[in-house]
This record gives sequence, C-alpha cells and structure tokens, in this order.
Amino acid sequence: MTDTALLLTALCLPMFAAAGITLTSRWPNLRETVTLLSSALLSMTVFTIYLRFSDGAVFALDIAEPLPGLMLRFEIESLGMLLALVTSTLWFVTGIYAIGYMRKHDEKNQTRFYALFAIAIGSALGAAFAGNLLTLFLWYEILTLSTYPLVAHAGTKKARRGARTYVGILLTTSILFQLFAILITYSVAGTLDFREGGILAGKLDPAWAGLLFALFVFGIGKAAVMPFHRWLPAAMVAPTPVSALLHAVAVVKVGVFTVMKVTVYIFGTDFITSSGASDWLIWFAGATILLASLVAMTKDNLKLRLAYSTISQLSYIVLGALLATDMGLIGGSMHIVMHAFAKITLFFAAGAILVAAHKTEISEMDGLGRVMPFTFSFFLIASLSIIGLPPFGGMWSKWYLGMGAVDAGQWLMLVILLLSSLLNIAYLLPIPIRAFFGGRNDADNIAGASPSAVVAIKEAPVSCLLAMMLTTLACMLLFFYPDPFYLLASDLTGGK
Repeated sequence: MTDTALLLTALCLPMFAAAGITLTSRWPNLRETVTLLSSALLSMTVFTIYLRFSDGAVFALDIAEPLPGLMLRFEIESLGMLLALVTSTLWFVTGIYAIGYMRKHDEKNQTRFYALFAIAIGSALGAAFAGNLLTLFLWYEILTLSTYPLVAHAGTKKARRGARTYVGILLTTSILFQLFAILITYSVAGTLDFREGGILAGKLDPAWAGLLFALFVFGIGKAAVMPFHRWLPAAMVAPTPVSALLHAVAVVKVGVFTVMKVTVYIFGTDFITSSGASDWLIWFAGATILLASLVAMTKDNLKLRLAYSTISQLSYIVLGALLATDMGLIGGSMHIVMHAFAKITLFFAAGAILVAAHKTEISEMDGLGRVMPFTFSFFLIASLSIIGLPPFGGMWSKWYLGMGAVDAGQWLMLVILLLSSLLNIAYLLPIPIRAFFGGRNDADNIAGASPSAVVAIKEAPVSCLLAMMLTTLACMLLFFYPDPFYLLASDLTGGK
C-alpha cells in the first residue's frame, strides 16, 4: 500500500466504522465486533504509518481548495504522529472497556454511542494529521459537534444542561478567539501552513505577538486553561467511556496538541522567546495547575475530582509549550502520552466502581478495595504515574517539564510543578488508601457478607478489567521504554 493510501485509510476507517456500526445496530454482538475490528485495523494502520515515518517517508495529501490559496491539507509530522498513536491505541482499549460497561450499566442508545465515538476518533486523527491551520480548525470543530450528543447521552435534564455548557463554551471560544486569531495570522503571514520555525517571525510586530498568542491559547478551549475550563466538569454527566474519550483519548488531547502546534509551527519558539509573547500567559498556566488541584481536593464525587485533575494536568502541557524551550516542548509532548494512559485508567476504575458497587462518592468507598482489589490496584498505579513517581511513565514528562522551567529561568514555575505533585498525592492517594484500609461497612454490604465473614470479590465485567490492566501495564512500560515517544517529541526541537 502506498503512503498516500495508508494516510487515506487511517482518515477514513473511523468514518466507515461509524457507518458499519449503524448498519449492524440490530445485532449488538456484530455491532461491537465492527467496533473492535475497526479500532484494531486503525491501530495497525497508524503503527504502519509510524514505521514508515520513522524510516523517512513523507506523508502529504491535498484534498481540496475551498478558498483561493487555502488547501484542505493533510501532512504528518512528529507531534501529529505521537497523537495519532495514542488516539488509535486507546480507541481499541476503550472499545474493549465499553462493551462491558455499556451492557452492565444497561445504557440506552448504544449504537449511537459507538458510532459517534468512532466519528470523534476520526476527527481527532484529522486534527493530528492536519497540514495547516484551516484543516486543523475544521476537524477541531467537527470533534466538538460529534461529542456533544455523547455528553448528552443520558437524555436527562442534567445531561442536556451539561452538554449545553460543554458545546457553548467550546464553540464560543473557538469562534470568537481562535477563528479570529486564524484570520489575523492569515492576513499577516499570507499562509496558514505549518512550517518549522513558524510563519510569523519578521511579519508580525513583536509588540502584538502576546495578544495574538493569547487569542490562540484561550480560543483553544479544549486545553481548558482557566477561566475557560467549566465545560470539562460539566461534561462529567456523560457515561464513563465518554469521560475517558474527553479526558484521555481525543478531546482534551486535541486541545493541548493544537496549542503545541501553534507554538512550534505558527509562532516558532525563537519568535516567542524574542518577543516575550508567552511571558504573561505562563501565569495563567501556572495558576490553572494549582487552582484546579486545590478544587479537586474539595470534590467528593470521584469523576468530578478526576475532571479537575485533568484541568490541572492539561496546563502542564500548555506550560511546556509556553516555556518555549527544548526541554519544555519534550516534556509537554510526552505528557500528552503519559497523562493519556494514566488518566484513562483512573476513569476506567471510576466506571468499574459504578457498575460493580454503584458508588460515585469517595466518602462511600471505605473498604471497597477488599471487594474490588484489582480495580483499586489499577487506580493506585495510575495515580502514582500522575504524581510522577518511578517506576511509572509520568515521571519522565514531569522531569522534562521541570528541566524546561529551569532552562527558561522560570524558577517559580518549577516550584508550582513541585507543589502540584504534592497536591496530586493529596487528592489521589487517599482514594485507594481508604478503599483498602477504610471501614468494613460498605464492603460487607456490597459483598453480602456479615462483618465476621470473608469479603467476597465483586469486580466489574472482565472486559472492563482487561482494559484497565492494559492501560496500567502501559503506565509501567512507558517508564522503562519511553523511547518511541521521546524521539517523536525531540523532533520538535530538531532532535536535540
């Protein structure tokens, strides 16, 4: 298969999968087989593209010219390759998880869920492989619209209200700020193509660089930089597999990916450094890291606590971009990967607790670790990766981010990163601790045992456990073998 055919296959597979899922709606087993086969084929296709890309193959494809001089273009570079690997891999794992969760929880409209999930994955890949800002913006918006029904999946008044907040904030920020920034960029640079070193140096007055950069950073609402973050906790009304999609697989990762792309290929790190474009924006990222962590500590609802954790962790990546140093870019890029596998494990665990124990509040989870030892063990390992402790992958991204702060002379940002890790400990570790060592009442009630009896094991469906096991193993494997993602990340700095 030619390189162009491979690229088209990767872009089209999720859309064909959505059609196949819809056509097989009357046969749940066949419908879910289509989901798993499509996601497996996509993973293999993207991995094949990665192997050829690593060997020096160039992937570029022009689809159409909707406006004179503006192409719908797809082109693969290292950061897009990194996002595509994460997205395609986690679609397959989430598909495994969703089968057990959706059936056990007796969710309605499952065909619509699987079909829209596939479209969302396709949109994320479209953004990952976008060759210019126009193409990236198009897929960014399609991703927002395709995930709106997923957030409103339950159909309740609360779900519809959360979905309106979700789509309202994301569309408002993208149209008022991001689209405006894109129009300014085109008027100044005469192009929207992604280029090494950026396209604005020598064309944009450095005095205006900070304002334009701010329009991008706040216009990319999916990055959830405060104060444009409320959509993310509002979207927690969605089923857990959708929460995993929002927080780990596609939505937020496309957001921080877009910030990184604009930083490296539109502004260029040299122009950002010389113009001081990010000097004041760094404080918004630092404040988001700390404030979201502090809010997370106050939340008793497990999914809400994880949502505010995600807001904080996303600003790690934004901070890496705003530092505009080699180590910062590497750390931010690697955190896309490390956070994805750890956070999806945490959300998988939250869903497993819901379907097996019908618990959503942390205060109700005392003793559940004895009933659900696998689930809470996976939760513990993923938490340690988020915290950044060895031997888990999260250590590497936090290490490089810290080095990036040192290289930029941003010592206060280094302190913020260290304080945030301590706050990660404070809001994550008490959950498995109280689950394993808390009171016996909840555990005994769920297991149907008397206080003197041995507590029976009552875990989530096997497919849920399998998915959690795979992502947990990835958290550990990425500590010992981060090289593929490190090499892709280091390409952003010229391989330094």
